[in-house]
Amino acid sequence: MTRISDIISQIHAHVNATSLSKNALACKAGLAPNTLKKFWEDDWNPSLETLQKLEAALFSGRNDHSYPHGTPSSFTFPSLTGKRILLIITGGIAAYKSLDLIRRLQDCGADVTGVMTAGASEFITPLSVASLTGNQCYIDLFDLKEESEMGHIKLSRDNDLILIAPATADMMAKMVAGLANDLASTLLLATDKPVMLAPAMNSQMWAHPATQRNLRRLKEDGLHIIDPANGLLACGETGPGKLADVMDIVRAVGAFFHPKAQPLTGKTIILTAGPTHEIIDPVRYIANRSSGKQGFALASALTEAGAAVTLITGPVSLETPMGVHRINVESARDMHEAVHAQLPADFAIFVAAVADWRTEESSTQKMKKEKGGIPTLKMAENPDILASVAHLKENRPEVVIGFAAETENVIEHGKKKRLRKGCEWIIANNVSHTDQIQKGVVDKDVMDKGVMGGNQNQVHIISDKDVISLPEATKKETAQMIVHEIIRHYA
Repeated sequence: MTRISDIISQIHAHVNATSLSKNALACKAGLAPNTLKKFWEDDWNPSLETLQKLEAALFSGRNDHSYPHGTPSSFTFPSLTGKRILLIITGGIAAYKSLDLIRRLQDCGADVTGVMTAGASEFITPLSVASLTGNQCYIDLFDLKEESEMGHIKLSRDNDLILIAPATADMMAKMVAGLANDLASTLLLATDKPVMLAPAMNSQMWAHPATQRNLRRLKEDGLHIIDPANGLLACGETGPGKLADVMDIVRAVGAFFHPKAQPLTGKTIILTAGPTHEIIDPVRYIANRSSGKQGFALASALTEAGAAVTLITGPVSLETPMGVHRINVESARDMHEAVHAQLPADFAIFVAAVADWRTEESSTQKMKKEKGGIPTLKMAENPDILASVAHLKENRPEVVIGFAAETENVIEHGKKKRLRKGCEWIIANNVSHTDQIQKGVVDKDVMDKGVMGGNQNQVHIISDKDVISLPEATKKETAQMIVHEIIRHYA
């Protein structure tokens, strides 16, 4: 039985005990009724997002979920009992998510008080915020009943954390400039408490040099930043700038209050990601469709769990995860050299899609197309980085993990690769587009929706004892589940 089946069984058992109907359960979880039309059927195959919503609706506030392997990080509720959080809601479309955020923070035991900017009240009402928090929602600087006694000073300091979610580009700019022209900005200037913000805006606004300068300054000033997610934005564009997932924000708040709870603190990890480029001539190279997204997501999740991560990456256009040491390489030989230069380490995780072959010699000039026919490229085998580390006699990491991108017989081939390479785990996935290839319709749009280059993944963790099949999920969620398994087995 896979983990997703075990989780479904737990949810089924809870629903049986409470006699909830499918429609009532869907409503409670904020899902459309037809989402659960196969709820009781054997072939029900919910997404991880659906499971998260069901789990949040059914088990809110509990920390005793009896899942077979413990609770993966994407399902964990940190304890915030007794913590007072001042939630500042600014005027972006993502303001509506603050209502769910309030509930999730309360589920963890936090006492939340809301502050809204004038812009935020265009999206949600102060009454909604006050009703959910059970506390007055503040909007206007001069609405404070005790303003003659400097009520804004008291409000800014009568809490354990100020959380700004969503944080607009305008609010970030105000904070850097030290402006205080409304209640929210005045509170932020007057507070002596820690401040955490979750930016949300259009991707071009996020990437603008002015916003990035402001971001760097805020970090220098000691503010805690929850990076925005990549995805489809309200404006219809796709890219970074989407408000981080509500549970990611809750976990960030929990990590702030419980920094010593990180299970991988003190562990050093070497992680490879992305493709390699094997030069043919100055304009051509051998490569593959690896985007580096899964490796970068895993580096981020490992860092969040407390590990010191060195990310050795091939050519990709991804931002370095916060707290990660990045080394850029180009070829397989470059990556092999960089990996061995970083030893010793506690873990070595090889996510990179390394080219198996290179041309024996690369041309210093562009190879011309001539009448003499197609040039012959003599190939040479690249170093096997995973095997070279797994078979070390000295300085071998305690745990060596490899990834296997397969197109058929995924688990069978993954098991053979684990034995051949000599590593503790192989994490195997299916990267094929069999149906499209057979029809001869593979194009960029189709390939970008696949595992290599896309945002979804579904992996099998293969060890000498068993195979753990994780549910299909985003690469970020997959990384969190993999880290949970690493912690469960090796922390």
